[in-house]
Amino acid sequence: MTRVAAIDCGTNSVRLLIADISGNELSEVERRMEIVRLGQDVDRTGLLAPEALERTFTAMRGYAKLIREHGASRVRVVATSATRDAANRADFVHGVREIFGVEPEVITGSEEAHLSFLGATTGLTGVETPVVVVDIGGGSTEFVLGSTDVESAISVDIGCVRLTERHLSSGATSDTVAAAAADIEAALDRVSAEVPVARARTIIGLAGSVTTVAGIALDLPAYDPERIHGARIPSAQVHQVSQRLIAMTHDERAAIPVMHPGRVDVIGAGALILDRILSRYGFAEVVVSEHDILDGIAHSLSPGGEL
Repeated sequence: MTRVAAIDCGTNSVRLLIADISGNELSEVERRMEIVRLGQDVDRTGLLAPEALERTFTAMRGYAKLIREHGASRVRVVATSATRDAANRADFVHGVREIFGVEPEVITGSEEAHLSFLGATTGLTGVETPVVVVDIGGGSTEFVLGSTDVESAISVDIGCVRLTERHLSSGATSDTVAAAAADIEAALDRVSAEVPVARARTIIGLAGSVTTVAGIALDLPAYDPERIHGARIPSAQVHQVSQRLIAMTHDERAAIPVMHPGRVDVIGAGALILDRILSRYGFAEVVVSEHDILDGIAHSLSPGGEL
């Protein structure tokens, strides 16, 4: 058994998983998430903002303390969309190296897709294959088709933070929602050209936008990962939740019991992305997974795992 620490630094959140790995079995020791909005204004400026970097480093210092306390022997730090897009990503790399003592990996979209598939499908039973894994992040969304391994994948630049900043930051009107939907459809045109999504028998949805929509659809009194993991949410219900979230005020969304405060302003865009994907490809439901790229990073650290 090997104790590992995986850190996933995305556009909206930075997350930590400390786990014991034995073969394909993962035993969770500690799982944390902080909304840091690293990707603040990256779509517009092409730079990581100093205040966004400091929020991220503050969260990471707390994670480094936990890693030391739990005695993890292998550590991997992965950064995704916002850092890929930033001209000053060297500032991020330097700060992370100082905090964790390891070199962060600014991975490509295809590497992100592989890790998401690994995390989502390892140990998942009772789903028809092939599956398409859809990871809706803050800056990008990954589509990964496969059965036991990745057959094809693509990463496209639609995410809950990116679309909110482009179209919905001043409010959701019929025009701004239509513009966001047009962005999504253009991205899905690229997906269809690269990944035969129509071959999939099951769609597995990952990350905070999907799990939050699921929690709302299930009418949970509080966020409950055990209830959410493996839930099957009908597409019609996803559409209803998406429309409801877009029409709500900020305060109304904040009052939803399962809503994390850091998702209040971007959940409408995230729900819209999921809704348009299900509609475009005709899926009757989405299977929701609490296991995602973070779990894939942890599995990659097992002895013999592929880094």
